[in-house]
Amino acid sequence: MLCKRVIVCLDVRAGLVTKGVRFQGNVDLGDPVEFAARYDAQGADELVFYDITASAEKRTLFLDVVRRVAERIFIPFAVGGGIRDLETMRAVLLAGAEKVSINSPAVRDPELITRGARAFGSQCIVLGMDVRRCSPSRDIPSGYEVVIDGGRTPTGRDAVAWAKEAVARGAGEICLNAIDTDGVRQGYELRVTRLIADAVAVPVIASGGGGEPAHCVAAVTEGGADAALVASMVHYGHYTVGDIKLAMRAAGVPVRPLFAAAATPPAACQQAPDSS
Repeated sequence: MLCKRVIVCLDVRAGLVTKGVRFQGNVDLGDPVEFAARYDAQGADELVFYDITASAEKRTLFLDVVRRVAERIFIPFAVGGGIRDLETMRAVLLAGAEKVSINSPAVRDPELITRGARAFGSQCIVLGMDVRRCSPSRDIPSGYEVVIDGGRTPTGRDAVAWAKEAVARGAGEICLNAIDTDGVRQGYELRVTRLIADAVAVPVIASGGGGEPAHCVAAVTEGGADAALVASMVHYGHYTVGDIKLAMRAAGVPVRPLFAAAATPPAACQQAPDSS
């Protein structure tokens, strides 16, 4: 059985980790490099960094932070925000990231996914999706609409259809963030997570709403996700990554070792195959 991952998300604004609720009311929390080192030590499987205002401000992202993080941690990490071309993707990867996450620019220019996958391999291309519940319609039959620009701009695109298109274009992973549950810590939006997970053959990361370890268990069991993205529940010290993994293991969910020092996963828990 494939291991389920615990991925820590660090939203970055003006060089600091920040956290809000439903993309609003952000509070700055501290240095992203120190946060990254903390979660590496706790046994996080991966990290994701988002420059949350880069796309809206139409600027490039924080390469200096990427370089400093790469010098301090020993686990994979992805970077997103303001990535609109191959040159920026290349710069992020050369700075030390293993993956790039593209969201709003990919909706505006779907060929960006194709170009990125051809240049760097599908395993390096993560599609970030922000979705919001809506009334089902002919154009949005799933009842979940893709929104961009940090939740500010509706697109009229159906979330499931967009996920399928992105994977067909070469996206190797999907990070699905439900705006309706983001930051409220009452659990992930399991219905849309299951819809996307059942629709595509690449790993799906559940994001938006994790408040306790049981929510992460539900994301990968009921929701069918391959990983749970966490933020508030660890940033504020309510739980550690180890707490989450222990709860997942107790629920029968296979997870990787709790500490980075463990050399190999247990025999019943294998790495997902390369999606390139």
